[in-house]
Amino acid sequence: MATLAKPNLPRFNVEIFQNEYLADGAREVNAIVTVTATGGGTSGGRPLGFADATPAGTDTAAAVVILVDCSGSMDYPKTKINGAREATAAAIDALRDGTAFAVVAGTHEARDIYPGDGTLATASATTRAQAKESLRRLTAAGGTAMGTWLAKADTLFLTRRDIAIRHAILLTDGNNEHESAEELARNIERVTGHFTADCRGVGTDWRIDELRRISSALLGTTDIVAEPSGLAQDFRAMMTGAMGKQVADVALRIWTPANATVRFVKQVAPSVEDLTSRRTEAGPRAGDYPTGSWGDESRDYHVCVEVPAASVGNEMLAARVSLVLPEQVAGGTSEVLTQGLVKAVWTDDLASSTRISPQVAHYTGQAELASSIQEGLEAHRAGDVDRATSKLGAAVRIAHATGNEGTYKLLQKVVDVVDPKEGTVRFRKNVSEADSMTLETRSTKTVRVKK
Repeated sequence: MATLAKPNLPRFNVEIFQNEYLADGAREVNAIVTVTATGGGTSGGRPLGFADATPAGTDTAAAVVILVDCSGSMDYPKTKINGAREATAAAIDALRDGTAFAVVAGTHEARDIYPGDGTLATASATTRAQAKESLRRLTAAGGTAMGTWLAKADTLFLTRRDIAIRHAILLTDGNNEHESAEELARNIERVTGHFTADCRGVGTDWRIDELRRISSALLGTTDIVAEPSGLAQDFRAMMTGAMGKQVADVALRIWTPANATVRFVKQVAPSVEDLTSRRTEAGPRAGDYPTGSWGDESRDYHVCVEVPAASVGNEMLAARVSLVLPEQVAGGTSEVLTQGLVKAVWTDDLASSTRISPQVAHYTGQAELASSIQEGLEAHRAGDVDRATSKLGAAVRIAHATGNEGTYKLLQKVVDVVDPKEGTVRFRKNVSEADSMTLETRSTKTVRVKK
């Protein structure tokens, strides 16, 4: 990979929010790490990781593959396949000149319909018009094998190894019926780390867990578009987001001292995503956790570290948290963009040691909110109304208390709220499948802590 174009490097900043005081013998240290990148999506230069061989005048370094479900079910009703064509056209219109792109029709196999020669086209007025003309070949017939679509995207991306920022948009309306769960898992594992992906389900006949498995591994998002008429706006927004990325493959590196261990690392805003199992070793007592591509944006991470027990009066550095570019992006050696320190101080002051950081408390609640919704809806599907009511009642209480108005409104479409402060609810009669799926799909979206 070429040496980074330093003038185009987004400015990263790390803030650490924690209560560093621990009681005598306590071992668990919690901190919220806020990472903010500025100057990325608006810098106007070439994104980091783009090879120096890029033609002069090209101001982007992104590659995008749009994966459109063309299985037979997309024709029932026909508004789905029509909406998919319109949405793909909207996404194509949002491509910046110079962006490498392709459109793939996905069934039980994957066929690139544009440019159609196994490569990526370069966005221009001419190629955008040609690509939109080719959308007539998006016709509904066949099965569904999403792992095959991902593998096709990977093959296409590999034709442009000079481009670091690679993103896929995947649309489906049904279950992954024409490959086994094991085959899908193998394909996901094969492409993980090669590109990011946003997944969308249109209608209500697709499985949340399947799309979430893909988007989680590929550091993207999953959402529902209940009506095909909403696809174009959603695709346009996803493409605009992809065009705003300026640096790829940023890692959250956590160093801990001897005898200290990282218990978990979770992204907690703008959505909940557990990164703990994604750790790769990065030298003595350090590990990297992937965060994907960045533009102008801010994200929050919850880091929990277990340190050796100590007595009152002792203090230590519990962790050093850094944002780094890996070797293949930074040009030979990993580069630290910014860092912050997580501390531990043992005290016998009860007021200090029992005080909970507002940021830690807030995001602990947001994670509980997501799990309460998911467990409540699962219990309801299993016929356990009492457990479902209890869990969704807890979700209402947390959403109300933390000001998560978006989730609170979605909950109100599933339950009648009697007392939001106490979390007293009743299940509504005749809840639509779309409302239930929307609540579950968006359960991981969080709100930022109030300043």
